[in-house]
Amino acid sequence: MTAPKQRYRRALAVPAGMALATALAFLPDVTASAAGNTPAATAGGPVLSYVVNVSPGHGASARVRKEITRAGGSVVVSYDRIGVIVVHSADPDFAAEIRKVHGVDSAGATRNAPLPAQSTTDMGTPKVLTAGEVADAQAADGQDPLEPLQWDLPAIKADKAHEKTLGSRDVTVAVIDTGVDDTHPDIAPNFDRAASADCVSGRADTADGAWRPSASESPHGTHVAGEIAAAKNGVGVTGVAPGVRVAGIKVGNPDGYFYTEAVVCGFMWAAEHHVDVTNNSYYTDPWYFNCKNDPDQRALVDAVARASRYAEKKGAVNVAAAGNEAYDLASDSITDPVSPNDGTPSERVIDPHECYDIPTQLPGVVTVAATGAKGLKSSFSNYGLGVIDIAAPGGDSTAYQKPEPPATSGLVLGPLPGGKWGYMAGTSMATPHVAGVAALIKSTHPHAPAALVKALLYAEADATPCTDPYDIDGDGKADAVCEGPRNHNGFYGWGTADALAAVTK
Repeated sequence: MTAPKQRYRRALAVPAGMALATALAFLPDVTASAAGNTPAATAGGPVLSYVVNVSPGHGASARVRKEITRAGGSVVVSYDRIGVIVVHSADPDFAAEIRKVHGVDSAGATRNAPLPAQSTTDMGTPKVLTAGEVADAQAADGQDPLEPLQWDLPAIKADKAHEKTLGSRDVTVAVIDTGVDDTHPDIAPNFDRAASADCVSGRADTADGAWRPSASESPHGTHVAGEIAAAKNGVGVTGVAPGVRVAGIKVGNPDGYFYTEAVVCGFMWAAEHHVDVTNNSYYTDPWYFNCKNDPDQRALVDAVARASRYAEKKGAVNVAAAGNEAYDLASDSITDPVSPNDGTPSERVIDPHECYDIPTQLPGVVTVAATGAKGLKSSFSNYGLGVIDIAAPGGDSTAYQKPEPPATSGLVLGPLPGGKWGYMAGTSMATPHVAGVAALIKSTHPHAPAALVKALLYAEADATPCTDPYDIDGDGKADAVCEGPRNHNGFYGWGTADALAAVTK
């Protein structure tokens, strides 16, 4: 995406229409310490946030803590199980100094903007359904009112899956995102308050409603949550897994940034609250790609990787969006013009084998590409042989991929805060379809560990051959080149997610 765009890298924007109105905690055995006062900016710079990574399992030694203080830092929270310490400091030399300390594996600033300061994968502002559009929807028996507009459900056979099961209430999917409006009538019946929190600061806040977005914040997380688990209750839309529960873990700050400390907190909260699937439709700011040869960026990769691995070890399947820049993530080089997005970006050429989009490219994470209403790779979706694991509906320009009637928009319909519904598109919208299918697999195989759920997700996907040539805009020129065989290629990975197979095999 280009620099001026919001950081919802996994979702796409369309003009907004008329609105339709309707109806500080700690992690047990994980958080070793809470912050004292944040240091004032007396060391020549603004207060920034850092991660300091040490050996996991025993907490930071007294010596390391002393060295953090000596270097001008103040501990906010320590995730001892994974050896990640969140620190605030106003000393611009803090990271360089603390990296010299014995026992510190890596350390780096999580941001460029001072505290307090967007990086999801949608394509911008949703198109809100008008009252007339809602009233005109004609649902068949057994359908929710707006379900006929959801071309994406039959695209993955979710409508057929619902004839077998809606999923189990013993399964919870956590939406690690901008926050979830749990008062929405499509979300409220399935919302899991106990597994929800606000992790923006890097330390979980469980005050009532802390997980909700404010009126000025993005609707992204609410839309994603509804795509996964909107209840089949005679209201609005239907989710891919309308019988499972959904939690909101807010990690996007009011300015829309997803910083490392918040993402780490999100994974750790999910892990300690026995979440079965996490949905990650964002990238971790401020770097689109984090390069291992940069000490700050390497520390961010290390911290998020530790947290995501821990969540998987505790049973969670981590699902993440591939991104919306039409990048070939398996190529030798990519030009990144937007990093750092909270400072002064400069165009840089990176090797995606050495510089990672996190959490998308982390080991163990299910990486999702988007398809449109014709089942082709969405025009914007990133791709790459060996990087993309699976594909699912994320929408596309209606001019490129028009759905069959009665659906009219090539975008994906879902809930918006305040009891509204609207269309969005992006790999942000593809990812919750896969998270929903993973939840159905877990419902069908309740004792399956995360590794088996992932294996079934891939094995049960509909093999989808390369689109060759791929000329999505019809101008006679190939817009991307797909590599690989029918059952494992750079556009669709192991194939298109299959909800029916998830509940019958």
